[in-house]
Amino acid sequence: MELGGCAMNCFMVDVRNSPGELAKLAETIAQKGINITGFTGAACGDQGSICLITNDEAGTRQALVDAAFNVREVELVSVALEDKPGALAETARRLANAGVNIEAAVPTGKSGTKITLAFATDRPAQARAALGETAMAGSSG
Repeated sequence: MELGGCAMNCFMVDVRNSPGELAKLAETIAQKGINITGFTGAACGDQGSICLITNDEAGTRQALVDAAFNVREVELVSVALEDKPGALAETARRLANAGVNIEAAVPTGKSGTKITLAFATDRPAQARAALGETAMAGSSG
């Protein structure tokens, strides 16, 4: 999912926990001809957060600002994990031990016995260092 060896960002968008919020967000981006290539989201109480990856970061940024969404960009760190029990637990523990907070995780692909996840964290450089050889090429700027 990494493009051209450059850092990839996600857009963390705050939304109300009510019907139509994801639709409104997705429509805002689709109207600009931008493809959402990955997303995850969750709600807690009256609020929620959606983490989006698109094929046009500059266009997404502008569309969300123009539509007055409460949004922030977070650099992603991608990792290829073995598709087996405990792989996520081990990775999450490595990040925790390095003092890295995971804000979101987006599945971005699968190849053979590997699953690719993109982590939005509060400290991407430390996340890459903690993940070492499992961090994918291109997840640094």
